[in-house]
Amino acid sequence: MSSSSPSRRLPVAVFLSGTGRTLENLLTRIAEGSLPLEIRWVASSRPDVRGLQIAQDAGLEHSVMRRREYASTADYSGALFEACRSHGVELVVMAGFLCRVQIPSDFHNRVVNIHPSLIPAFCGKGYYGDRVHRAVLEYGVKLTGCTVHFVDDEYDHGPIIAQRAVPVMEGDTVERLAARVFETECQLYPAVLAAIAEGRVRVRGRWVEVTGDQP
Repeated sequence: MSSSSPSRRLPVAVFLSGTGRTLENLLTRIAEGSLPLEIRWVASSRPDVRGLQIAQDAGLEHSVMRRREYASTADYSGALFEACRSHGVELVVMAGFLCRVQIPSDFHNRVVNIHPSLIPAFCGKGYYGDRVHRAVLEYGVKLTGCTVHFVDDEYDHGPIIAQRAVPVMEGDTVERLAARVFETECQLYPAVLAAIAEGRVRVRGRWVEVTGDQP
């Protein structure tokens, strides 16, 4: 990522498919002044989801981009990223976006995602939402957590930027564990995005270095 002026807000797009809780969290942090982002565009893969209502209520430009309306993943990805370019977007923030995309060369290491486990555990195709937490409980691991990573053309595969662990408690349910992991996500994701916006993230192959305050 290129360096940024401390007073500059990084122009981003947010891709979502559901409730918009992550978008809501980011908007709160932006309003508080702790997250130097400017959300230029919100894309949803589904109509009539709460995330679109959150975008509308915040006065954000938003669109429904349905995968089924495009002949291929390449066509769908092309439409998404062309819209990002037209909005002057420099970083794409995945926020519960459930469609696979192909990353164009000009957005290499400019698309980020948060996954509700400690990658490479409990990740990949089919691992999303409560499916992740259910698998964690069924396996019996003692630690789970969340991972922020750059997105490439494979599921949950790009370079890892930061991770935080969340203990699995005896008697946990999917709902309880999911709530604790999401609480941690709400802290980690804005911290990583702030580091990117401030030009404190460097990528060397699969190794990502964050200078200054650690997420």
